Amino acid sequence: MTNTINNFVLQVATINGSGSQSANNALVKTLFRMGIPVTGKNMFPSNIAGLPTWFNIRAQSEGFTARKEKCDILVAMNPISIVADQKSLVSGGYCFFNEEINLTDNQKRQDVQYIPIPFKSIVEKLTDSGKLKKLLVNMIYVGVLSELLHLDQLQLNQVIRDLFGNKEKVVDLNLEALKAGLTWARENLKTEDFPFKAQVIPEGNKGKILIDGNSAAALGWVFGGCTMAAWYPITPSSSLVESFQKFSQKYRRDEEGNSRAAIVQAEDELSSICMVLGAGWAGARSATATSGPGLSLMSEAAGFAYFAEIPAVIWNVQRGGPSTGLPTRTQQADLQAAYRLSHGDTQHVLLLPAN
Repeated sequence: MTNTINNFVLQVATINGSGSQSANNALVKTLFRMGIPVTGKNMFPSNIAGLPTWFNIRAQSEGFTARKEKCDILVAMNPISIVADQKSLVSGGYCFFNEEINLTDNQKRQDVQYIPIPFKSIVEKLTDSGKLKKLLVNMIYVGVLSELLHLDQLQLNQVIRDLFGNKEKVVDLNLEALKAGLTWARENLKTEDFPFKAQVIPEGNKGKILIDGNSAAALGWVFGGCTMAAWYPITPSSSLVESFQKFSQKYRRDEEGNSRAAIVQAEDELSSICMVLGAGWAGARSATATSGPGLSLMSEAAGFAYFAEIPAVIWNVQRGGPSTGLPTRTQQADLQAAYRLSHGDTQHVLLLPAN
């Protein structure tokens, strides 16, 4: 069998709040540390827990890492959405699923390989805690995939240690779950027949970092000289200022160790933009981050800044509209609104991502 090396799309279909994100990030970070160009995208609903969520990973040796419509490998953990989720597989793809999910022959595709995993019997050997069992099943499928894909086990183990930091018991338990999944795959599956493999690319990601968009923007604020930020939390922009705060604690300090950044969580979007304008008027490089509904509330102040010629940066992490819209879905549809933000003849300077 001819293997496909460093070129596959993996999708995990699960339930929001199941604790799968750490496991999925472990896969992404391991592939990255192996030198393989990779991206991960989390698609989740705007609720705390209980609804379908998906995590999409694309690894591609030539650097083409944008999302694809179909996936090669599906990990189906959600009994409610599994019938629909399997439609995302390419012909000849592989579907790994919890053996407790009742998937009938009529529901299965004829052109897909189905591999049931006995998560319950595996995880029961690891802990008696019901809460921990729910979390550890995620690391079990990481173990199964790591064996089939031939992931670098030393890198994967280190990634898990890095993810959970100084929580020694948590690290050990997750490493046990990882090993349990790996061992089950080794004993029950013909790993050599699995066509997708990950192979180390020496210095493949040299000089690069693995980072999400909001964190990258926050680094831009730091190296752009931002010393003041005011904001009001709104999805999906909240992590931008949170990341700026974290980076500022490390990079925005004087020689004596004192903080050189002022970060204020305001009572609303209007207050935050007014604080930013006050800082800009006083000479500070200042910024705020928001999304569509918050941007609308900033329109009067933005118009004031335009005609008073007060420098400021408004970072609009766009989400689907109208009104409160789709908080956890992103798009690039606010460009005209942002360009003409406020009444009067305003033509703001826009900087936007492009290919």
